[in-house]
Amino acid sequence: MNRVRNIVLAALAVMTALSVWGNHPWLSRVYQYRPAPGQFINTLPVCRVGEHEDSVLARCEASICGYIDTTTTTFHGQTITRIDTVWAESMVSLGGCGGYVIVGFDHPVVNMHTWDFEIWGNAFVSDRDSHGGSSEPGIVMVGVDTDGDGVPSDGDRWYELAGSEYDHPTTQHDYTITYYRPDENKQRTPSRVDPFLNDTTYIRWTSNDVDPDSTSGYMSRNTYHNQPYWPLWLQGEETMTFTGAKLRCNSIDLGTSGSQSYYVQYFFDWGYVDNLPNNPARMPDESGVYNPGFKIDWAVDEQGRHVNLTHIDFVKVYNAMNQYCGWTGETSTEVAGGIDFHPDAELPAARPGDVNGDGEVNVSDVNAVIDLIIAGERTPAADVNQDGEVNVSDVNAVIDLILQ
Repeated sequence: MNRVRNIVLAALAVMTALSVWGNHPWLSRVYQYRPAPGQFINTLPVCRVGEHEDSVLARCEASICGYIDTTTTTFHGQTITRIDTVWAESMVSLGGCGGYVIVGFDHPVVNMHTWDFEIWGNAFVSDRDSHGGSSEPGIVMVGVDTDGDGVPSDGDRWYELAGSEYDHPTTQHDYTITYYRPDENKQRTPSRVDPFLNDTTYIRWTSNDVDPDSTSGYMSRNTYHNQPYWPLWLQGEETMTFTGAKLRCNSIDLGTSGSQSYYVQYFFDWGYVDNLPNNPARMPDESGVYNPGFKIDWAVDEQGRHVNLTHIDFVKVYNAMNQYCGWTGETSTEVAGGIDFHPDAELPAARPGDVNGDGEVNVSDVNAVIDLIIAGERTPAADVNQDGEVNVSDVNAVIDLILQ
């Protein structure tokens, strides 16, 4: 695993551009980081008790966002400035099921109706079965800055990028899981069959799983990671609840390798972060199995209906697996950065009345204007009649456009 990761990071580190980009191609901002408990929490990135959340976000940005490096040298009496876009060489863990991160670029990602962007993970291929390996799928949500405030907020619209498992009969789209903060001083309950699990009743969780046998359980602690698994900067929270979709389990124990079980997590076909190895156009990959990226055209609304987005402003990735694999721990999505494949693409002209930015003018835009009126917010898209205000006259203007 470390060999593959080092290859990935080395390849990314040399991807520098020797000219100035119109838009920065790498991720440039982490807006929210709310991981579920997990074995890599408080280590990817390192976090401390009582640390302010802004400090945690800054450390996440340093881990997964690119940056612009300017170097000035003197050569034969001439001053030469070199501007490179450099990839940040680390990752963040989302912990157990539901944990998430919300990120963004320094510009809207335009829908080019092809592979639009990539979010990297650290998946790799097993040497025992090329159909799997380390696959810890995270679902991608894309957000449109409907209220125009530049940050993800309640006034924005979110859509899921429907991957290959979206319509699978075992995918649960209304899954909710709650974790309960553990007593770090309680007596541990070691496993009787796995010497690498030193507390099998570490963090309790409950869920609304459709399988009655999977509505509660525990996240175990293993001997490799003895730090607290609960986010240290969230010590005041007694519970953590996440809602989203849950994908089917993808792990099989192929039998012992030496003194340990050998787990293979099988790849889903497409559409998830940390599910397939990263794109070999950007790093070496001997297997020929890779994730080519994501298409904004995959976006669906809450009812699973396709939406036509001209662009997106935010990206949310959350762990969609509630799965434990013995000594290897919980299945936890890792995010290792991302890139916009077309950073200088131009936004298409806004369609009058398309308040929520989904490429259509319909009743959802009427609702979007009403929401902004109630919130007391004004955005250029919501000022449909261009009178400098957002009020009931704009609601009527959207209705008139729908009826045309």
